[in-house]
Amino acid sequence: MDKVERAIEALRNGTPVLIFDSSDRESEVDMVFHASQIDHDKIHMLRTRAGGLICYATDWRIASDLGLTWGDTLISMYDALKPLTEKRLGYGDRPAFTIWVNHVSVKTGISDIDRSKTIRALDNVIETYYLKGSQEARLKFLSEFQAPGHVPVLAARSLRERKGHTELSVALAVIAGLRPSVVFAEMLDYGVSLSIDKARQLAEKMGWPIIEGEAIIEACRNEEMCWSR
Repeated sequence: MDKVERAIEALRNGTPVLIFDSSDRESEVDMVFHASQIDHDKIHMLRTRAGGLICYATDWRIASDLGLTWGDTLISMYDALKPLTEKRLGYGDRPAFTIWVNHVSVKTGISDIDRSKTIRALDNVIETYYLKGSQEARLKFLSEFQAPGHVPVLAARSLRERKGHTELSVALAVIAGLRPSVVFAEMLDYGVSLSIDKARQLAEKMGWPIIEGEAIIEACRNEEMCWSR
């Protein structure tokens, strides 16, 4: 079984998938789950075994149909804050953030149980999008969530535009035949991001698949949804 097949199997089964973007980009490894598999145990794993920001992501076309827009677009509407949006970090990409939300049923929003509720509810919105259409999904989203909250919602652009963990994770879901609905967090070490070598050692020890971004990109060559957002 090759790396892509192992990663697809893990994503479908609720096992962590480790994705390394590129040494030419962030040079980071993220732990990824499909959102349909999320529970509070997996949020705890993301928080303790990965350690970075726990993010939810879907496809930009779906996010925009739900009424979302880019976070930097919202911030730039205020002249005093617009200069903040005109800078880029070292890898150069425009951020993938939209807004941050909580599900209305949570207590404070930050606990493992609360974040798992919010994320599963976001996945239910995406399921509704495919089963009942964008209007029903948007009504569900607007009625069931509160903002700002504790779960950042990210949106994947085309892989032609951006090859970050947001796009790579959503693309992996697409080629796995799953809806574009994923959760991930950067893997951290003491003071710095976890190196690819240490990530490979951990993956081998735990039996988790680890895959490079280029392998996902290559597997997406025949999947137009990976490329045309």
